[in-house]
Amino acid sequence: MFTGIIEELGTVETAGARLAVRCSKVMEDLTEGASIAVNGVCLTATGLGPDRFSADLAPETLRRSNLGSLRAGSKVNLERPLAPTGRLSGHIVQGHVDGTGTVTRLEASGQDHIVGVSLPPEIHRLCVDKGSLTLDGISLTIAECVAIPVSVAEPGATDSTG
Repeated sequence: MFTGIIEELGTVETAGARLAVRCSKVMEDLTEGASIAVNGVCLTATGLGPDRFSADLAPETLRRSNLGSLRAGSKVNLERPLAPTGRLSGHIVQGHVDGTGTVTRLEASGQDHIVGVSLPPEIHRLCVDKGSLTLDGISLTIAECVAIPVSVAEPGATDSTG
């Protein structure tokens, strides 16, 4: 379990089915086989070095998350798992990614920020006002769920283009 409170920004060294990330803070107590969230995706740390770790990415992980679009030099959000005795500062985040969205709006509102996100219908239907959502592992509270109109053809209707 994670909180969605990012501890460090890491740098991708190699991407693809085997991801290697250069970092420092999360390495302090990271052990081989431990969980680590990379952009909110729960991965198993392997190949530990003094300032880096690697993780193997399954095809499903590459398909459902944004980790498949990473390149050497990309920045990633990192978080170690929540210790059962730790303070829960964010939301409970599993690190199991259901899908990806697209940021459509970002604006300052006093000391807060408003982030608009377009989500696939199968994800949008799970969102509720005042619920939570993570973007790249950052835990956010949903201020408002806005339904986006979808065009649906009438039964038996034909396309006017033939």
